[in-house]
Amino acid sequence: MPRIAVFCGSRAGTHAAYADAAAAAGRALAERGCELVYGGAHVGLMGVLADAALAAGGRVTGVIPASMEDRELAHRGITDLRVVATMHERKALMAALADAFLVLPGGMGTLDELCEILTWAQLGLHAKPVGLLEVRAYWAGFLAFLDTAVVEGFLRPGDRANVRCVDDVGALVDGLLAVPMERA
Repeated sequence: MPRIAVFCGSRAGTHAAYADAAAAAGRALAERGCELVYGGAHVGLMGVLADAALAAGGRVTGVIPASMEDRELAHRGITDLRVVATMHERKALMAALADAFLVLPGGMGTLDELCEILTWAQLGLHAKPVGLLEVRAYWAGFLAFLDTAVVEGFLRPGDRANVRCVDDVGALVDGLLAVPMERA
C-alpha cells in the first residue's frame, strides 16, 4: 500500500474551497488504496483530510508531538496515532513513512515541512515525488519565488522541476503514484 504524506494547515482557512480540497484529497487517497500519513491532529484541514480518508475506508497514520497531544489536538479516531517527542522527530518519521508528499494550503508549519522535504530532495537524501494542490492560486507566490531562485542562480532548474503543482487532486495523486516508489 503506497503511503502518501500530506502536509496541510491546522486551521481551515478563510474559504470553504480549502476544506473541500482537503476532503477531496482524503477521499482520493483512500479510493486509490493509499495510506494517509499526516500530522495527527483533528483540527483544521488536517482533521478534514483524515476524516474524509477514514469515511472513504482509508487507512490513516498520524504523527504528533507530545506537546500537541497534551493540548488535546490529537485525532483519536485514526487507524494509527504515533506520538513523538519533537517537531523534528515528527517530520523525520513522516518522511520515513512516506513514499510521496502531497501538500495542501497551510501556514508556517506546512511551509516548513514542504521546504525541508524539498531541501532533502535537493541534497539527494530522497527521490520521492512532491506535489502541491493548487487551491485559489494559493501556491502562486511560492512558485514565483522558486522561479526567481532559478533565475538568480540559487536553485537548479532540475530541482525546480521536481515540484509539481496542479489543481486537480485526482490528477495530482495519480501523478505521484506514477513515479516509481522509493522504498525504505
